[in-house]
Amino acid sequence: MVKSEGPTGDVHHTGRDAGGDHLLTLDELTQRVGLSVRTVRFYTTKGLVPPPIRRGRSGYYSAIHIARIELVLELANHGFTLSAIERYVAGIPDDATPEDIALARTMLAPWQSDLPVEMDHGQLETRAGRALSGDDLATLQALGVIRVRDGIYLVASNQLAIGIRLLELGFPRDVAVAAAAVYQEHGEQMARELYAVIHERLAPLYDDEESEHFREVMERLKPLSVGGLVTAYEAAVARAARAPRRVVG
Repeated sequence: MVKSEGPTGDVHHTGRDAGGDHLLTLDELTQRVGLSVRTVRFYTTKGLVPPPIRRGRSGYYSAIHIARIELVLELANHGFTLSAIERYVAGIPDDATPEDIALARTMLAPWQSDLPVEMDHGQLETRAGRALSGDDLATLQALGVIRVRDGIYLVASNQLAIGIRLLELGFPRDVAVAAAAVYQEHGEQMARELYAVIHERLAPLYDDEESEHFREVMERLKPLSVGGLVTAYEAAVARAARAPRRVVG
């Protein structure tokens, strides 16, 4: 578990820590990471993030708090249970830097898209660096870069630059829609078949599918399953590229 950063946290009176990083109040932190005050305090009591840096009666938060909260959210989005998250976080050195923790998140990143970031239309265009037409937005949505919920865009921020570049290259919307339909169809088929394998052949080996043991098996299996799917897809694409094309006519 993470430890306290000390009674004063070596904080200067300029609102920065010893490394010169800007410190955040609790309200500023919750706005930054998109969590409630209650959730941040819960994470602190569980030892998932360090206690706030104390300065008088006030508590402040640094880049290390942000990095650890983002890691916890990443793990939760991967389906880790709270106890599994606690075990994972316990393995991170107490003196790990934000860069060290970012590397830990990077090790998870290949198995899924990044956590979505909520943006309004103006924020999305600012991040994209250009105006986005209705057709552009539809193409990005078909590519899986954005989703729309109650008028707010949920953006896969680490994929946005790729999507914008495809728009600049004139990537056609109908191709994006057709590709999305393929992903949807085969994704559902794969999910059904994997569900059958797990519940017909794996689950009977455990007394209770709700047990912590079975859940941890599933947590460990998930990245391997996705990795196997990616490997199979890449191999299939390579075979398709090598296959001779049939001449029509």
